[in-house]
Amino acid sequence: MLRIKNCLPVLAASCWAGLAMAAPVPGADDGVTTLEWLQFLHIFLFVFWLGPDVAAWIWSRKAVEAGAPPEMQAVSRQMMTRVEMISRASMSLMLTVGGLLSHYVGLDHPWWQMAGIVLLGPVWLLLILAGFFRDGTPFGATALRLETALRWVVIIAVPLSVVWSTLGGRLDVAPYVGAKLLLFAAVLLCWQLLRTGLPRSRLYLATVWTGLLAAAFLGVLKPGATAAPVPVSSVAASVQGSP
Repeated sequence: MLRIKNCLPVLAASCWAGLAMAAPVPGADDGVTTLEWLQFLHIFLFVFWLGPDVAAWIWSRKAVEAGAPPEMQAVSRQMMTRVEMISRASMSLMLTVGGLLSHYVGLDHPWWQMAGIVLLGPVWLLLILAGFFRDGTPFGATALRLETALRWVVIIAVPLSVVWSTLGGRLDVAPYVGAKLLLFAAVLLCWQLLRTGLPRSRLYLATVWTGLLAAAFLGVLKPGATAAPVPVSSVAASVQGSP
């Protein structure tokens, strides 16, 4: 944990440098828009979901490597847990950022659904961080149980939401969004099965990575999209709208 805390200033400095590079150039017409910020965050979360997930798998192989010293196995398990936390944190925010982005392609969300989209990521992330930093305590164990339950809720709720939105015609302007959501639910399910230690772990892992890459591919191509980007003001109005 101490090493992670020592890395925080470096990460903060890197983010600050990135923000400085993205700042408006003097004399330019405009700065970074809300849409561009969300697109950046979406890519950022994808990178820090897939990359650390691959790294966690590598460390997990070292943790069970035949002939490896016990000290090396212990260090590998610690590194696997810490690196995996980065993937889990990125995953927890993906639906919130993606849901906000979907508004820009013409998808209208009821006020209650938008409220759920906005709240889901921060709540999910807090549970993950609480379970990680308070590991070994009753509070951490409770946070871990709640986060696991939340995962199952998302796994079930996301496909139901896609079916409801498809039948209601809400996804006609951007059908690829429904496909990405179904991939997210499938990836999350495979993650759950992988964590339970069931057989065919390599198949689950391959499905996770393939699903993430397929979702990224759909996000780039946007097959079937017919709507123009929604103005920034309409997003703010949707988030702040009353019942």
